[in-house]
Amino acid sequence: MARRFGGRFSPGGTTPQDPTARAAQDALAETRRVDAAGAKANLLFVPPALAAVTGLFGGPEVLVLSLGAAAVLTLSAWLLREGLRAEAAYEARPVARRPALPRKMLAATLTGGGTLLAALSGGTDLFGSLLYALAASGLHLAAFGLDPLRDKRVEGVDTFQQDRVARMVEEAEGYLSAIRDQVRSLGDRPLELRVAGFEALARRMIRSLEEDPRDLSAARRYLGVYLMGARDATVRFAELYRRTRDPRARADYEALLGDLESNYAEGTTRLLEGGREAMDLEITVLRDRLQRDGVTIER
Repeated sequence: MARRFGGRFSPGGTTPQDPTARAAQDALAETRRVDAAGAKANLLFVPPALAAVTGLFGGPEVLVLSLGAAAVLTLSAWLLREGLRAEAAYEARPVARRPALPRKMLAATLTGGGTLLAALSGGTDLFGSLLYALAASGLHLAAFGLDPLRDKRVEGVDTFQQDRVARMVEEAEGYLSAIRDQVRSLGDRPLELRVAGFEALARRMIRSLEEDPRDLSAARRYLGVYLMGARDATVRFAELYRRTRDPRARADYEALLGDLESNYAEGTTRLLEGGREAMDLEITVLRDRLQRDGVTIER
């Protein structure tokens, strides 16, 4: 029997109005964006491969120099890729510390060193090889730029407090990434979307803290201890569900996510309103819920 097709973008179709569902979709889409490193950074893995191959057709000195050039250029390409990702994360946050290791500038230096070895392996004299190395480093810096050299801060808040916020945000992002990776490994799209909804609420709290770092003491347990507990619960659930596909375990985990979503939504609202006493009560409720699910919370 014929059946009319209808959907979100079909004539007469409806658009979901649930803000939580939309936030979950946005969070899931954000995790699947194109890698910040980009194709041009990945192309820099080609020269070391060519250097290694060409070294096979020369003598011992040529082989050693070519393999050395390949190793240095590979390290340079890897550092550049990580540097671009760190820069993208830095730009996405209103409060952020500059990368501790200037990966892009180190990559430019290593590109020059690898070019020097490659030129020497091709028979170029030392002076000419140095010129090639300087040109390669300069072009690298022109193409990819420098690393962020200063911290991003909010006016009116002391440096010590903002550094603490930046460290906490990095820690929270690491927990969220671990939760996302564990659930993604299960290949369960609806569950991924559910976790993305919780992630959107946690990021909302992160953003509110970045905009006003003075609320650090009120958000510390949510973005530190309890996210760590959620990560540990997710790891145990993923290990069990990967083996058994137990629907009861899935239902229990979704119930935990529901409790987390409720508490994080209310906690963020109270954080924005400045109600720290009520927030402490919600923290107690969340601690009890996690402990009932077998997650030990250290105070």
